[in-house]
Amino acid sequence: MDDPTNKGFEIDPKEAAGLTLLRRLVTGLLGVMIVGFLVLIGLLVTRFPDFDAPTPDWPDTLALPDGVEPEAVTRGSDWIAVVAGDEILIFDAETGTLQQRISVD
Repeated sequence: MDDPTNKGFEIDPKEAAGLTLLRRLVTGLLGVMIVGFLVLIGLLVTRFPDFDAPTPDWPDTLALPDGVEPEAVTRGSDWIAVVAGDEILIFDAETGTLQQRISVD
C-alpha cells in the first residue's frame, strides 16, 4: 500500500484489463498505419520509376528584341510564347524566329 508510483489511485482489475486491451488496440493501429505508409511509398516508387520524363525540344536560342526582359515562357506544339512586360512574343518552336507580337492592355 505504500507504493510511491501509485499516488493514491486504485486500479480496478476490470479497468486494468480494459486499459491493456486499449493499449493493444493502439499499438495494433500504429502497426497498421506504419505498414500502410510503407505500402504507399512502395506503390509510388514502383508506379513512377522514371522521373526523367521526356521534355519537348527547345531551340538553342531565341532572338529576343533589344530591351526585352522575359518574365515567363510557355511552349505549345509548334510555338513558344515569351511574356515580356505588356506584350507576348510568339516564336516558331523549331527555328526560334519571332513570328508575332501581341500587345496586352
